[in-house]
Amino acid sequence: MTTSTDFDALLVLSFGGPEEPAHVRPFLENVTRGRGVPPERLDAVVEHYMHFGGVSPINALNRDIIAAVEAELATAGIDLPVYFGNRNWHPMVEDTVAEMSANGVERALVFPTSAWGGYSGCRQYHEDLARARESVGSGAPDLVKIRQYYDHPLMVAAFADAITAALDELPAERRAGARLVFTAHSIPDAADANAGPPADGGHLYSRQVADASALAAAAAGIDEYDVVWQSRSGPPQVPWLEPDICDHLDALADKGVDAVVVCPIGFVSDHLEVVWDLDTEAEEKARERRMAFARASTPGTDERFAKMVVELIREHVEGAAARSIGSVPSYGETLNGQRCALGCCEQPVRPTRN
Repeated sequence: MTTSTDFDALLVLSFGGPEEPAHVRPFLENVTRGRGVPPERLDAVVEHYMHFGGVSPINALNRDIIAAVEAELATAGIDLPVYFGNRNWHPMVEDTVAEMSANGVERALVFPTSAWGGYSGCRQYHEDLARARESVGSGAPDLVKIRQYYDHPLMVAAFADAITAALDELPAERRAGARLVFTAHSIPDAADANAGPPADGGHLYSRQVADASALAAAAAGIDEYDVVWQSRSGPPQVPWLEPDICDHLDALADKGVDAVVVCPIGFVSDHLEVVWDLDTEAEEKARERRMAFARASTPGTDERFAKMVVELIREHVEGAAARSIGSVPSYGETLNGQRCALGCCEQPVRPTRN
C-alpha cells in the first residue's frame, strides 16, 4: 500500500566535496569564501585531500544513504522520489532545485546531513534553500526543512553500538582503562554563543553535542568520557571551541591514559574531517604517545540511519510523533529557508584580515 502525501519529493541536502583532484581547490574556495581563512591553512587542506587522491568520501557516502533511504521508503509504502543537492560542490543545490521544478515538484521535504543547530549546522542550510529557490524563480517548489535530529534514538543507538565495537578493537589488556572521547567540528566561540533562538540562551550547538555525547555514552554503559573539538579552520586570533582532539590526547597521555576510543559524535558519515583529522592526525598523535587508539564508526552506513530518515519523514506525511530523547531543544523546521526565530543563529561578524 502506498501512502499519499502532501509532498512530491525528498531533497537530501549536504555540504559537498571534490570527486577528483582538479575539483579540490575550487571546492575549498567555495567553502571558505568570505571567511578569512589564512592561505596557508587552505594549502594544508588541499594536501589533506591529495592524500586521498583528491577525492572526498562525502558524495559517495551520501549516495549510499540515498539508496538506503529509497529502499526504506519503498518498504514503508511512501512514494517520494529522492533528489540530491550540495552547498559547495556538484550536484549544486541550485541545479537540483531547478531539476525538481522542471519535473513538476511543487512541495518537497528537505533532509540535511547535519543533525545540529547553529549557523553552519542549520541556518546555512536554510540559506541554501532560499538561494536555490531564488535562482529558480517563480516556479520553484516549496521546500520544508526537517528538524534537527541530534538526539533521535536510532542515531544514538547506532553511535552506542559503534563505541562498543571500537572498544573491542583495543588490546584486551587495555580496554578497562580506555578513555572515551567524543569529538565534533569546532566553531568560533561567537558562533556558538549565537546558536539557537535568542530566547533559548544561545550555545545550542555545544549543548546539543554535549547532550548527544551523554546519551551515547549512557547507551553504551560508560559513565566517564570527554567532549572535545576538531577541524578548526579560522584565523588564529579568533577563539574557537576547545580543547582540540590532539591537544586532549597529549593531556590524557600525560595523565597516564594508555588507550582511547574516539567517537565522532558530530558527523553522520566518514567525511574528510573524520578520515584525516581523526584517522590520520589523531591516530598518529596517539601512536606518538604510545596510546592504543580505536575510532568508532559514524552512523550513516548503519541501517538504522535510513530508518531514522523515514521516521523523520513520517512526522510530516503521517503526523507521527517525534522521537527525541535529549534534554536540549531541536529547531530547524521551516518553510523556504525562513529563520526559526528572529535573530536565530546569527553569523558572527568576521574580523578583517590585514
